[in-house]
Amino acid sequence: MHITSIDRVENISPEDFKKNYYDKRKPVIITGLSKTWPAYTKWTWDYFKSVVGKQTVGLYDNSRAGARTLVNGADAYIPFGDYLDMVRKGPVQLRIFLFNIFQHAPQIAEDIIWPDEYTPRFLKKYPMLFVGGAGSVAHMHYDIDLSHIFHTQFIGRKRVLLFDNQQSPYIYKMPLTVESAASFVNWSEQLDTEHFPALEHARGYTTILEHGDTMFMPAGYWHHMEYLDSGFAMSLRAMDHTLSGKLNGLYHLVGLRGMNNLLIKLAPEWWYHYKRKVAKKRAERILIGS
Repeated sequence: MHITSIDRVENISPEDFKKNYYDKRKPVIITGLSKTWPAYTKWTWDYFKSVVGKQTVGLYDNSRAGARTLVNGADAYIPFGDYLDMVRKGPVQLRIFLFNIFQHAPQIAEDIIWPDEYTPRFLKKYPMLFVGGAGSVAHMHYDIDLSHIFHTQFIGRKRVLLFDNQQSPYIYKMPLTVESAASFVNWSEQLDTEHFPALEHARGYTTILEHGDTMFMPAGYWHHMEYLDSGFAMSLRAMDHTLSGKLNGLYHLVGLRGMNNLLIKLAPEWWYHYKRKVAKKRAERILIGS
């Protein structure tokens, strides 16, 4: 793969952000954005346990989705406080995905300062908390609603790998999904180019997010995340400003996800293998043409 580091800035003016990153749909890390938020020092394991510890949450392990797994189907459900206790005791390959903590503890909204100067289109009802134990993995995918993401890391470190959506054929996008057929687990040490040779031609970005780093991830960007330490992050979502982007997001949420789930129910084994076969054929065609 051809991988470069994501640009890093301490602070950036709205004008420079729009010109150099937002309009170009290029990721950037803003290291100073969250330092003025109360959450920067206030958000700890004990704090979250005290405000939403009794709330039941879905957990996801490191295994890839099986033939009968519906989109976003969790592997287990337990109280949030019990999960946090597990995470703090040691490495645990379980993570929480898309937890809207503000619904259960609205007062937490006062702990962040929305960066409205960068975009006026934030979906302020849908900030999402992501928590993972050391060693847990969010496998390569892109967000199905096609929102722009401002992803701020708090406790812990996380290795990130990003690809523009135009790289989809090279990273083996499966039809009617937002998932890759290839595995990127421990990609920085070893990559399976024997079974997925097109990966050698993919062009992407990487970084390690640390406490306070805010990553701007443009709509439709593929991302794979590995928790180097137990930690958590908050994603603030913003709608795409273009009509085509909004319509494409709606299609993904309703049409694409619905059709994929229907095929999983009707013919799970056939659909599971067919998606992967199509992804490989598309990659082979693009290699022949390059």
